[in-house]
Amino acid sequence: MQIQLKYGLNPHQGAARIVIEGDGAPLQVLSGRPSYINILDALGAWQLVRELREATGKPGAASFKHVSPAGAAVARPLSDGFRRCQMLPEEDYSPLAAAYVRARGADRLSSFGDMVAVSDTVDTSLARVLDREVSDGIIAPAYEPDALQMLKRKQKGGYRIFRIDPDYEPPDVEYRDVFGMRLEEQRNTARITPDLLENVVTDKAAFPADVVETLIVATIALKHTQSNSVCVAYDGQVIGMGAGQQSRVHCTRLACSKADKWLLQQHPRVLALAFKDGLGRPERTNIVDQFLLWDALTDAEKKQMISSLDEAPEPLTRQERAEWIAGFEGICLSSDAFFPFRDSLDRASRSNVQYVLQPGGSYRDKQVTQAANEYGMVMAHSGLRCFLH
Repeated sequence: MQIQLKYGLNPHQGAARIVIEGDGAPLQVLSGRPSYINILDALGAWQLVRELREATGKPGAASFKHVSPAGAAVARPLSDGFRRCQMLPEEDYSPLAAAYVRARGADRLSSFGDMVAVSDTVDTSLARVLDREVSDGIIAPAYEPDALQMLKRKQKGGYRIFRIDPDYEPPDVEYRDVFGMRLEEQRNTARITPDLLENVVTDKAAFPADVVETLIVATIALKHTQSNSVCVAYDGQVIGMGAGQQSRVHCTRLACSKADKWLLQQHPRVLALAFKDGLGRPERTNIVDQFLLWDALTDAEKKQMISSLDEAPEPLTRQERAEWIAGFEGICLSSDAFFPFRDSLDRASRSNVQYVLQPGGSYRDKQVTQAANEYGMVMAHSGLRCFLH
């Protein structure tokens, strides 16, 4: 079967379509007119959430942008601090809705206009959440009738809604055409399981059960993220993703800086920011981001930010930031390939990372392990590289 697409990667690239070999139609477009990028994001995100469900037994969700997850999570209860920092109303959230709220909340700036993927049947609780968000589409195995009708009204009927057969399995060999040449390889079917944490190389050796699940979530997210990539995770969700960088330490810096912001946005002084009436949630999200980057702002940027508040805020000091971040237990980091130097762990220590999973195999493994021991981290070598290009 074939599905005609709106356009290719860019509007000037026509003749865009998706071709599905064999009998049956594992993918259906229920609403909207998808583009090439929508399909790439939807299929990438679906694979991620399907693996989250299989690995943890819990509903999984992902927020995808430009073929990498901005966030991913499994269903866990929402804390009051997290709900408030995400500016969410007080209501009952289904497990699936909670999973998506947590996935989108990993990086709200990057999740703006995302492709949503969920592992389970979309319910009205999730549909209500999506009705409030700026999102481009969703892929799921099924939809409750009322939830589907709510989503079909989004964007005046233009919201992209995909239904995928949860039992569909692609061929073992993948193909890609590049510059008129065809590449082929075995599909990455490696399973992310607790067994990957058995080869502990640090003095400290205990991975609590809660941490094991969080590291599994982080590593599954990495498996579906453009490499190089490093993921920081906490409480069963991604809180910082460093994707598509050419050096490992730049991935770590990016992931940790996002994680720091995720942790700090729940600080009482951030929650107390007095926004002026009439500001939407995206605008408020941008103000929080600027406030947490206070020292890097110019005077003009500070003035502009303050103009959106009823009163000027008191910036967080470096010591206050460090003390707040140090109060979180169970922060994890996973890497899609080995650390060639100890610099990534030096940076991770400032974000209070306590548990690390990486493939190992570097010429400098001993120096990296020494750094982990210096910071009191627990680190395991999985032996599994998860590059994606």
